[in-house]
Amino acid sequence: MDNREGVKDFMKMTMRWFGEGNDGVQLRHIKQIPGVDGVVWALHDVPAGEEWPMDKIMEVKEQADKHGLNIDVVESVNVHEDIKLGLSTRDQYIDNYIKTIEKLARVGVKVICYNFMPVFDWTRTNLFEEMDDGSTALFFEKSKIEDIDPMELVTNISENSEYTMPGWEPERLEHLADLFEKYKGVTEEDLWSNLQYFLERVIPVAKENDIKMGIHPDDPPWSVFGLPRIMTNKENVQRFLNLVDDPYNGLTLCSGSLGANPNNNVPEMVREFADRIHFAHIRNVKTYENGDFIETSHRTKDGSVDIYEVVKAYHESGFTGYVRPDHGRHIWDEICRPGYGLYDRGLGIMYLWGIWDSLERKKENDK
Repeated sequence: MDNREGVKDFMKMTMRWFGEGNDGVQLRHIKQIPGVDGVVWALHDVPAGEEWPMDKIMEVKEQADKHGLNIDVVESVNVHEDIKLGLSTRDQYIDNYIKTIEKLARVGVKVICYNFMPVFDWTRTNLFEEMDDGSTALFFEKSKIEDIDPMELVTNISENSEYTMPGWEPERLEHLADLFEKYKGVTEEDLWSNLQYFLERVIPVAKENDIKMGIHPDDPPWSVFGLPRIMTNKENVQRFLNLVDDPYNGLTLCSGSLGANPNNNVPEMVREFADRIHFAHIRNVKTYENGDFIETSHRTKDGSVDIYEVVKAYHESGFTGYVRPDHGRHIWDEICRPGYGLYDRGLGIMYLWGIWDSLERKKENDK
């Protein structure tokens, strides 16, 4: 039994899990990592905009229950593009989103992570960039993205394996071309307006069902392919929180996403927004002057984000919300979903707990 059980002033450690047989990581593996109480999950086979079936939700709960793991955090209930675009069809998709919130509350879900990034989720140019030590990691080469005509890439993607962004599956190319057309002329202010419309519909329902909504920052935190992106920095985070100023409207603060821009001071943001952070992704990245970045181990010295100071900021803020180690490297010849191997994320968890426990010891000694 973990010695943190019943202690209320600790962060709640979780690990993302993609389902039995989906990524090679099994629930029994996760259960063996000290200090992990739950899995972060989703119904990945349900398209964005559709209502989640209750039987599939219950299946996940029953699987986790067998291993004594909670399913308190869902990542993600994806937002349909029609909502982001502000189309006349958005209300039907918001209605489905609301019904999903109500179902998730019935199985004890406490936090829903989502994002409002047009077309793409996280964007990388190489899923397995080799590092000096022989491990591999997710890599972003900024010039490759800046030099691409997205419509030309849509036409040629089936013959171009160099670019590996989520959403570029061959069967979706026709839809991607259509989405790029729809987003022509859509500004950041349009996206802000459409986000507010969504929040004003969803947050009251989330509050009624005691589920906190945590928006994920844009990854990377700048425009990609000319598409508008708004969750990029401290000022925009504050603007977001003011759209619907309610505790249930909050953040999934990702140190790796925001940390890809050296101008973002992540520990400062943790301290400023601590009471509205419902879910923390802790990840390290090494940034380069030309705008490139590569994901590294969680250890502070290996990257450009001061993970020690990030964890210290959470600790000093009295953070008791949910945390997960974000993307890890691919080490020890593990075959895994890009960024989501068991081994390096397990190491990351122990590094985060090591920092936290040392801060706890210091606090006790200072009494």
